[in-house]
Amino acid sequence: MGVIKRRALYEFFTADHRRIERILEEATVYKDNVNLEKYHHFRVGLLTHIKMEEKILFVAAQKANGGEPLPLQAKLRLDHAALTSLLVCYPTPDVIKVIDHVMEEHDILEEEEGGMYEACEQLTQHETQQLLEELKSVTPVPVHPFNEAPYVLDVAKRTVKRAGFDFDAIVGASI
Repeated sequence: MGVIKRRALYEFFTADHRRIERILEEATVYKDNVNLEKYHHFRVGLLTHIKMEEKILFVAAQKANGGEPLPLQAKLRLDHAALTSLLVCYPTPDVIKVIDHVMEEHDILEEEEGGMYEACEQLTQHETQQLLEELKSVTPVPVHPFNEAPYVLDVAKRTVKRAGFDFDAIVGASI
């Protein structure tokens, strides 16, 4: 077995962040005419990334932390719920802007020095190889078609608000 890099989990997840961001950028070059095939790949990628964090990384870190959730865990879960709810909506320019904003703020909490990834890495340092193998074997999350019912955006806005973001304020903010 080879030597595991000290920041292997950090590198795994941050590389996946950049991959997902690139797919979103490619899908939304024309905000009023989203490439729905590429956006589908974005949705699958983001939901699968969330699955890896929620079902593997956070669980392992909490277990290694004596069963106690990490301080950032609740906030990150609210962000995951917000992003998931936004992915149910058709990708209008407003929805895309809010997704981009939430992802940017969320990724900072995970990637910054002393952030979630560093904390998880420290707690699970003796099981890095096993975690990487589990993460690499995660199956893609299947996605349903968009739900364009009028209430869906309202539900997403409430979920975004619970995560500490204001959908309408983000949309109204200058680029």
